[in-house]
Amino acid sequence: MAELLIDFITSLDGYASAEGWPGWWGLEGPEYLAWLEEQPEVTYLMGANTYRLMSGFAAGVTPAGADEFGAEEQASVDGLTRASKVVFSAALEEPLSWANSTLVRGDAVEAVRGMKERGSGLMSTIGSLSLCRSLLRAELVDRFRVVMFPVITGATGAERIYDGYPDVALEMSDSRTFDGRIQLVEYRPRVLDHPPLDTTA
Repeated sequence: MAELLIDFITSLDGYASAEGWPGWWGLEGPEYLAWLEEQPEVTYLMGANTYRLMSGFAAGVTPAGADEFGAEEQASVDGLTRASKVVFSAALEEPLSWANSTLVRGDAVEAVRGMKERGSGLMSTIGSLSLCRSLLRAELVDRFRVVMFPVITGATGAERIYDGYPDVALEMSDSRTFDGRIQLVEYRPRVLDHPPLDTTA
């Protein structure tokens, strides 16, 4: 059976990005970049909005406010281009222009359930906040990983990650610090029907 990882890169206050900031908030360091290089091959899962954004980067479109990609950002985009990708969308049309991308029009939760049962190896989300919420609610997620960068983007933050989430118990399976400032935490998630101290249920 395949394993499913939700994988987020966030500011300390839980934003996926922030207006006017560079990729990785400009704080990526050699330890973190080396760790990224060591990660196993995965199949990436994403929705239409993330596909449009990331395929645009692959085609040379730079983020708003940036003149060009840094070398590390370009290497990251190139790696995504080479990787296998599954895109869930009823709006996009085939063929998808980004290399190694497969379009799935049906229900994403049921499709991922089938992919887990029939497949092997590791699947990982990238961006796609609503897809991640749906997969977590369906209890399909095996690992939940967050890499937190040491910034608070209360004024410029975009895409609040945890809005709309159910209550989730998290059992830590890994943690580490990169470059003395970037914190990784990884958990095994368990969706809760009610808070653990709720005695009325």
